[in-house]
Amino acid sequence: MVAFLLPVAVLASGLAAGGLVISVLGGAPLLLALPTDRYIPVHQFLVQRFDPFMPISMGLALLCDVALIFLAPAVLTQGMAAVSAVLLLLAMAVSIFKNVPINKWVATLRPDTVPDDWERLDPRVRWRNWNAVRTVFAVAALSVNVVAVGVLL
Repeated sequence: MVAFLLPVAVLASGLAAGGLVISVLGGAPLLLALPTDRYIPVHQFLVQRFDPFMPISMGLALLCDVALIFLAPAVLTQGMAAVSAVLLLLAMAVSIFKNVPINKWVATLRPDTVPDDWERLDPRVRWRNWNAVRTVFAVAALSVNVVAVGVLL
């Protein structure tokens, strides 16, 4: 079972980390550079594509890591699975409590009717900063999973 779970954990955490790295390197800088009337539809477009994918990737990696805590043959590997699971939980918590509320709010906006106090409400810097935090957690979880593969070899 470990021979199945660990590669799936690496794959799923790699997909999640990769998606987040793409958003750090390309998505966030693009969104920050756009004028408001273009930012809103582009953000809405991107969220529709990342939201179904990211929770599935992180959730699958988390489930595999939690199973490995109980099924891995070595205490070291079990500990690494636990660390990865905690890191994934932290990435998911940042997503749920910080980025998703911003995404939901932006989804309610219309580019032609921006709130009058947009300069105060503009969520782009906050979204970028929290996105960077969750990306660090996801990349760290992937790194721990990759090291666990090396430990088991």
